[in-house]
Amino acid sequence: MRYIKMTTANTYKFLENLKDEATLYAPTKISEQFYDFTEIDDVDDVEFHYNRTIRPPRRFFYPEEETMFRFDTDKVELYENTPREGRFVIFGVHACDVVGLRILDAEFIDEQPDPYYKMRRDNGIIIGLSCLPDEYCFCNVRRTEFVDKGFDLFFHEVADGYLVRVGTVQGHKLLDPYPELVGEVTQEDIDYMEDFEEKRSSMYTLQGNWDSLRYFLEMRLDHPMYERESEKCLGCGNCTLTCPTCRCYDVKDVPSIDGKTGERIRFWDSCQFRSHGLVAGPHNFRPTKESRFKNRYQCKNAYCEEVTTAYCVGCGRCTYFCPAEINFKRNLMEIGGYQGVGD
Repeated sequence: MRYIKMTTANTYKFLENLKDEATLYAPTKISEQFYDFTEIDDVDDVEFHYNRTIRPPRRFFYPEEETMFRFDTDKVELYENTPREGRFVIFGVHACDVVGLRILDAEFIDEQPDPYYKMRRDNGIIIGLSCLPDEYCFCNVRRTEFVDKGFDLFFHEVADGYLVRVGTVQGHKLLDPYPELVGEVTQEDIDYMEDFEEKRSSMYTLQGNWDSLRYFLEMRLDHPMYERESEKCLGCGNCTLTCPTCRCYDVKDVPSIDGKTGERIRFWDSCQFRSHGLVAGPHNFRPTKESRFKNRYQCKNAYCEEVTTAYCVGCGRCTYFCPAEINFKRNLMEIGGYQGVGD
């Protein structure tokens, strides 16, 4: 892997150049409290220090809603609506969200190839960014706080800029036109990065790993936490809609007023909605809030073999954005019997 140094001033110049070559998305502050990835017009708007965005990067590859195809019942024909987005860059993706995209790749490319997702993935460039955790983060016990693949470039903060790891051939191609913007990594940069990682590690409220958690969850399906916490749940789906790895969707056919043509739409669904488990009959596989609540805990903590981690990457979004203040991390600690730092 290649390592280079980019000063803070040159990082802004680099982003300005990227913006001229492709559509650039990066984290920006959208309110007093929240951040989101937005299209960048002015690189001075890019936020380099943030904990989490309200929407995960998956929406750039797997949109909240999209028309898959249009149909004509008279002609008995389908018209594919293949994505036409050009090349785009997502800058500032944290390590846990990079792993989240790799999990989606395993589902949408490796297992059941999805042409809509893959076409966008081929056009998307991922640039990672280092971060410091807050009390909601537990990516370290999920082993997603550091990534060695799934990005084209990864920016690690150092004293006067960034140590940049080059992850792909595409990453080399992004840097090669601008040799004047990069320099050699110094011993001072390496020492700073080591101190940064030590500081980062000490800030997590949990230590160790949760590799065995999925077994405890399977064996403790009657744990009282489920009944107690599911009673608080509003069933709003915020936990799943903000999750970087949730991938449930539904499809519906929307006919035109002529009754002959229409379109098929795919949109995000949530296992926390009562309608999610409803089938003909009407039978519901998960008729109660507790059954839906329990399903999410089992699903998120299952093992993703391709990425060798759980489907939960420990980003903390589901807790941070829960209007009922249900604490996913604390509930998992209760079931797994884990202790936090200082407990």
